[in-house]
Amino acid sequence: MGGTPYFLCKIRSRLVGKYRENPYIVSMNESQKLLLSAESLPSRPSPPSESTVTDIAAPRERSPIIPIRSLGENHRGRIAKHLVALDLHDRYLRFGYSANDEQIRRYVAGLDFDRDEIFGIYNRKLELLAVAHLAYPSPQVPNSSAEFGVSVTKLSRGRGYGARLFERAAMHARNDGIEQLYIQALTENSAMIRIARNAGALVSRDGSESDAYLRLPPSTLDSQLTEIVQEQFAQADYRMKSQAKQFWSCLTGRRKTGDASQSGTPPRS
Repeated sequence: MGGTPYFLCKIRSRLVGKYRENPYIVSMNESQKLLLSAESLPSRPSPPSESTVTDIAAPRERSPIIPIRSLGENHRGRIAKHLVALDLHDRYLRFGYSANDEQIRRYVAGLDFDRDEIFGIYNRKLELLAVAHLAYPSPQVPNSSAEFGVSVTKLSRGRGYGARLFERAAMHARNDGIEQLYIQALTENSAMIRIARNAGALVSRDGSESDAYLRLPPSTLDSQLTEIVQEQFAQADYRMKSQAKQFWSCLTGRRKTGDASQSGTPPRS
């Protein structure tokens, strides 16, 4: 982990790993206490050797901040809904073939949230606009690389969501000790190839398919803290959106009940 303090790894694991399924586990106050205590303490082919090493976690000047949170088991249904909503061409680009609804549902049912990492971007209606899958090799396969895949809804294109998810996944991978990020995409998937190239990946083309390899720098104190802060911000954003949605749903329900009472008809269940 590049000499990262053990206590910091435990904090990150608590926020991003074990408790990622429940956004209410760690409060903002507890997160601040953890950060303050930290300050007070002292099977793919290998790419060519000239692959570029890029510091994905390096800060960049851009706005607005996009909350990207890790997804757990309780988000499986929304992930399936997001992928099923893709049209045939987008499914072809995401999976390499025109997956039907049943094949997508099998893919979602097979997601291993304990081994892999899934990241998502929600709108205020708690609909997934973009989803990224960071697939780790099985424990039986000694491989220090992880594979990245992403999908973005058609109406959310052009906002940089794919690139931001790639950066988030790369930072998580390097903090987990992964040395290389791998992408396999159709050559016609120019958006995915552009994201990889812009990140400094070495892209090789083989007919209709292209492979991209990005060598990741070692984990640092900065990359660990950055991921902790980003994950806590995303969970707080999700919590506020969830509470707002519940409030408006309750308000709408009361209005319907009041209208029904005034008209003398019982409210619809």
